[in-house]
Amino acid sequence: MAGKTKAKSSLVKDVYENRKLVWKLAKNDFKTRYAGSYLGIIWAFVQPVVTVLVYWFVFGIGFRESAPQNPPFLLYLLGGIVPWFFFQDALNSGTNAMIEYNYLVKKVVFKISVLPVIKLLSALFVHCFFVVFTIILFACYGYIPDIYTIQVLYYSLGIFALVLGIVYATSAVVVFFRDLSQIISIALQVGIWMTPIMWKLTDKPALEKIQWIFKLNPLYYIVTGYRDALYEKVWFFEHLVYTLYFWAFVIGMYVFGTGIFNRLKVHFADVL
Repeated sequence: MAGKTKAKSSLVKDVYENRKLVWKLAKNDFKTRYAGSYLGIIWAFVQPVVTVLVYWFVFGIGFRESAPQNPPFLLYLLGGIVPWFFFQDALNSGTNAMIEYNYLVKKVVFKISVLPVIKLLSALFVHCFFVVFTIILFACYGYIPDIYTIQVLYYSLGIFALVLGIVYATSAVVVFFRDLSQIISIALQVGIWMTPIMWKLTDKPALEKIQWIFKLNPLYYIVTGYRDALYEKVWFFEHLVYTLYFWAFVIGMYVFGTGIFNRLKVHFADVL
């Protein structure tokens, strides 16, 4: 037990001791992801914007109910899909961190435990842009930022911690089982519909008895939290049970993920 605790604390230590290198590599990763294309890093923002517009057109206009919505569907959609974009991008890129940086994995002196963090920080740059954009758009609709809006930082930290634990596991397993990347892509396609992003859980009476199943999804806490911060004006500690559940899940996922990572990392160089 002491050995496992020491191994997990060393991951945090590695990131802290190499924080300048991690930050530099994260910025470089973000810049080089779209290197060679005419629009460059603009593509990092184009795809999410187009996705939002498509969902807004289909569900906000095509299937719009006659009664006015409060808030407008576009704002409701943004409140849920912005954190989802980060989760999706961070999980996809973080999972392939070891494969993409295989030349660093093979270097004995390099702390490979920082590679998933680099990928998450790279994804965080785009997320910060969309958070600011969303807050500005909400303000244009009359939802002026206030003290509740500060919670966006808390929920951003929460989703970062959640995906970090998951990515430590997936980035290690995918080295030996490359099909995992495809499985994750399929899971994300299903996950966006299982998380109340385009629809409201409270508007589905038929699901009333099984709502608790959807709420077991830790992303439900995050998506609801962003909306609470932006327009519902509810503090995170008012959902005490879900808050405790979420952080217990995050801690458990981190322990599980880092455990797998530490167990498998000694074989990375041989396989890659």
